[in-house]
Amino acid sequence: MIKPKFPVDEQQRLAALRSYHLLDTLPEKDFDNITAVTANICDVPISLVTLLDADRNFLKSQYGLSLNETPRDISFCGHAILDESNIFIVEDARKDERFKDNPLVTEMNAIFYAGVRLVNSDGYPLGTLCVFDTKPRTLTKSQQKALVALAYQVVNLFEARKHNRMLLTAQAELEERNEELKHFAGIVSHDMKMPLANMIITSDMLRTKYGQLLDEQGRDYLDYIKQSSFTLSEYITGLLEHYETNKTAAFRSEVFDSQDMLEEIIELLNINMDCEINLPEENIEMQANKVALEQILLNLIGNSLKYNDKEKIRIDIDCREKDGMYYFEITDNGMGIPNNQLSKIFDLFVTNNTLDRNGKKGNGIGLSTVKKLVNRLEGNIEASSVLGEGTTVKFNIKKLD
Repeated sequence: MIKPKFPVDEQQRLAALRSYHLLDTLPEKDFDNITAVTANICDVPISLVTLLDADRNFLKSQYGLSLNETPRDISFCGHAILDESNIFIVEDARKDERFKDNPLVTEMNAIFYAGVRLVNSDGYPLGTLCVFDTKPRTLTKSQQKALVALAYQVVNLFEARKHNRMLLTAQAELEERNEELKHFAGIVSHDMKMPLANMIITSDMLRTKYGQLLDEQGRDYLDYIKQSSFTLSEYITGLLEHYETNKTAAFRSEVFDSQDMLEEIIELLNINMDCEINLPEENIEMQANKVALEQILLNLIGNSLKYNDKEKIRIDIDCREKDGMYYFEITDNGMGIPNNQLSKIFDLFVTNNTLDRNGKKGNGIGLSTVKKLVNRLEGNIEASSVLGEGTTVKFNIKKLD
C-alpha cells in the first residue's frame, strides 16, 4: 500500500474546506439524493460524498455504507484529489500497488473505485464524489459523464450552503448593529431631550425677564435658539420612531371602523387653518394593526397640511378593501414634488429642500418611517405629484386575521 501524499497547498486547501462548515455535520437529504442517484446510474453498491480533512476522510453522505469517516492514509480519495484528470478510476485495486494491501481492499472488499474531485470556486479540491464496487469493473462513457456532472452539482450545493451561511451571519450582525443603534438612539433621546427642553424654557425666561434690555437682533437670537431646540427635538423623536417601527409593526391586530380611526387622527392633528378634509363615503370594518396604521396616516395627512401653500387646504382620503388588502389614497392640493425627486422621497434622511408652510425644512425621516411600516405590514407605497398642484400617495396593507 502507498499512502497518499499531501498537496503542496495543503494548508490553504484545509482552510478552504473548513470555511464551508460541513465537517461533522448531520446527513442532508440533498446530498443523500445525489449519492443514491449516483449509485443507481453507475450500478454500484456504494456511493459517497467525501471531505478530506487533515487526518481523516469525512463522509458527508453515504449510500450503501454505515461509516462516518475513514483514516486519510488509507483513503482512495487522498489519491484522487491529487489527480487532475476529470475522473480517477481504479478498476481492480488488488492489482494496483497503491491499494493491493489496503485495509479497505483486504477487509472491506473495496475492489473498484471511481472518484471525481469536488473543486471549489478557488480551485481547491475539498473531497470527492466517488463510487465503490466489490468486483472489478469499468464505467461506460455516459456513466463517467454523469459522475462528473453530479460532482459539479455537489460543489454547487457546497457553495449555496456557504453563501446562505454568510447571509445568515450578515443578517445576525445587522440585527445586532440595529439593536445597538436603537439602544444608542434611546440613550441620546433621554440625554438630549432634557437639555433641549431646558434651552427652550431658558430662552423664554430670558426673553420675559431681559427682553426689554435686548435690541431686536438679540430677541431674534433668542427665538433662533428656541426654534433650533424644537427642530432638534423633533429630529430625535422622528429618529426614534423610525427605529421603533419593528415594535410598532409587531402589535396585534384589532377590529375597528375606518371612519372612527380617521376622525380620531384628524382630531389629534389639531388643525387650526382653513382646511377641507373629505373622508371616504364607505365605512369599513377593518382588522389590522391599528397603531401602525394610525402612525402612517398621521404622517401622511400631516405632510399634506405642512407642505401646502394654498389659502384653503383640501385633502381627499379614500379607503377600500379588496382581495384581503386595505387600499388607501391621500390626495392634496399642496406644493407638489418635482418629478426628479419622487423616487427618493421614501429614503431615510432625504429631503427635497422645500420649506413647509411655516418655513421649516423637513428632516427626511417621516416618509422613510412610513415606508418601513407599510412594508412590515406586507404592503406597498407609491407617490405621484404635479408641482404646484398637489400630491397623491397610495399605499396598501394586508388584512390581518
